[in-house]
Amino acid sequence: MEVMKPGTKQDWRRPEKAVLIAELKPVHPQPLERRSGCETWSAEFSPDGSYFAWSLGHGIVKLVPWPLEESSGSPTRSATWCKNYLSNAGQQENGNPKEKTLDCRQTVWSLAFGPRSAKDRTRHRRDCQPASFCDLFSSLVLATGLNDGHIKVWEVLTGHLLFNLTGHQDVVRDLTFAPNGGLTLVSGSRDQTLRIWDLTKGGKTAHVLTGHKQWVYCCRVSPDCSMIASVSGEKSVFLWSMRSYTFIRKLEGHKNCVISCDFSPDGAVLVTASLDTQVYLWDPYTGESLMQLSFAVSDVRLRSVRFSPDGLYFATVADDRDLRIWALGMDRPIIESPAPHNPVTNGLCCAFSPQGGVLATGTRDGQVQFWRTLRVVPSLRHLSRVSLRQSVSSHQVMALPLPKKMKDFLTYRTLLTCHENNSLHHLQEVIALN
Repeated sequence: MEVMKPGTKQDWRRPEKAVLIAELKPVHPQPLERRSGCETWSAEFSPDGSYFAWSLGHGIVKLVPWPLEESSGSPTRSATWCKNYLSNAGQQENGNPKEKTLDCRQTVWSLAFGPRSAKDRTRHRRDCQPASFCDLFSSLVLATGLNDGHIKVWEVLTGHLLFNLTGHQDVVRDLTFAPNGGLTLVSGSRDQTLRIWDLTKGGKTAHVLTGHKQWVYCCRVSPDCSMIASVSGEKSVFLWSMRSYTFIRKLEGHKNCVISCDFSPDGAVLVTASLDTQVYLWDPYTGESLMQLSFAVSDVRLRSVRFSPDGLYFATVADDRDLRIWALGMDRPIIESPAPHNPVTNGLCCAFSPQGGVLATGTRDGQVQFWRTLRVVPSLRHLSRVSLRQSVSSHQVMALPLPKKMKDFLTYRTLLTCHENNSLHHLQEVIALN
């Protein structure tokens, strides 16, 4: 991909073509090939960037060391995994992470890595014993949401099953850990409830949130752990207090089921995607709609939306086999997959690597595709905004003795007025890398 150089202006009116850099393809047994149950409903990078997890269908989750092995000068390689349907949990090989296969014995709908702090990334136990509750705070764990309503939590290093959480009465459609380094897990289910689990207390359900009238599709915890966003088969986005576990408000505007949501890294913006082909950007503190994006194709069914680690971009995956990456403040995508050569084959999910530069997409046939994305250095003013907004709400910003233009910038109100000069708006926030 050609990347703009500092001091130059790229023509953002024409989307760049996404570059496919690697694929992971499962080899299913012949009787199961291309049958229902082989979908990759979820794919995730670990927060420390050491592992990539994907549900390759038929109850199997693959844990792959990240980055993938180098080949021909490329940072990642194309790979086709052989048949392996037994758990091959083990220790590291020569101090390097080892690939593992987890057999969940149920269709896996959702994945979530438990946070591990940076200082503990090189700390590894040499035995294959399950982690104690004390070790859990420094161990990387993976939660898997299953078809039967159970949630299985695994220790990544050893592959041992730590918890089998029960309580949901239907498919566990989404999982997310609180991003504060703790072990609070939030789950959303087709039983129309959200559950909050405390793994430090043996995985007991701490709270159950009710109010949805349809299946819950997605849930996310804000970066400051103050609120939970959840979306379902309804047209509204629900916001909940993470401190009191009570309902805060609904965000209304979508005309069809809301299928996916994600918070920006500073928590100041919430992006939602719906089956009505609309993407909304919201201020979660005030409930105000900051920007609305529409697709040129009216029958596009969105499946997933994710923010990039720097908060300058977000990606969408849709049923029209197209991957799109949008720059914050622009009303058209800046990167699209180059159909028909390398389309996202019925994409279901997407996830950015924590280091940036790579986006993974999961498909209905159990594959994962890795795409190169823009690598940029955020502007100082964007970094300053992110630093402030990580701990200051929109209401607190508006109460500060600052000029209105500065308040609008800090609360992302500039997105409301940037349509006429959206390319300039984006260029002001980045310095591209060669």
